[in-house]
Amino acid sequence: MIKVLINGCNGHMGQILVNEIDRFNELVLMAGFDVFDEGKNTFPVYSKIEDITEKPDVIVDFSVPVATMNILEYAVSSKTPIVIATTGFSKEQLEEIKEASKIIPIFQSSNMSYDINLMKKIVAEVAEKLKGTDIEIIETHHNRKIDAPSGTAILLADAINEVYDGKLEYTFDRHSRHEKRNPNEIGFSSIRGGNIVGEHVVQFYGEHESFEIKHTSYSRNVFADGALKAAIYIINQTPGYYQMDDMVK
Repeated sequence: MIKVLINGCNGHMGQILVNEIDRFNELVLMAGFDVFDEGKNTFPVYSKIEDITEKPDVIVDFSVPVATMNILEYAVSSKTPIVIATTGFSKEQLEEIKEASKIIPIFQSSNMSYDINLMKKIVAEVAEKLKGTDIEIIETHHNRKIDAPSGTAILLADAINEVYDGKLEYTFDRHSRHEKRNPNEIGFSSIRGGNIVGEHVVQFYGEHESFEIKHTSYSRNVFADGALKAAIYIINQTPGYYQMDDMVK
């Protein structure tokens, strides 16, 4: 059995992971890690690194960036593979994660959905065939999401930008700009409201027609399942940086 430590176990996604892990015969929940313990869990919950008494086989992180970087230190020092499903990292934090992957296997994805990663491939293929169109990405999430735009929106944009050899600029705010649209840009719009799990739309605007690709998540369970599948995958890997494309292959 693969012993799992869930970082951010008391958060919304953390609790979904707790409930979903029983569906995987290969996995067993060893413990959780969070800043507090509400006393509602039937497994040990640690709030201090030094209190972790049993070494996990893998860590699954669904938290916030500062908490991820905290547990990453423990993962490196204990040589424990880690799955990072948290989003909203700074450039410096991402570089630190990449550096840590030289020591331990790290699986990181801003979206653990297989369909989203299929969408990533599709939008890149469409972008190749529709070069010269104006590209916009609209993402919608629940009112509790902290980062904007979503990590998934950036994931999709990066896939498109590879087709353009990285020459496209990302525009997140047009409020202060009083000029026509730059043809070499990807525009982002972020909507926050209610309890929407996640919706991403990539739009291609031509001179006489438009084309759009849309993905809607109806349940957060799909992200938990993807993260747990990644946990099974990553423990068999050598130190390095892995993403959903690696697992799908």
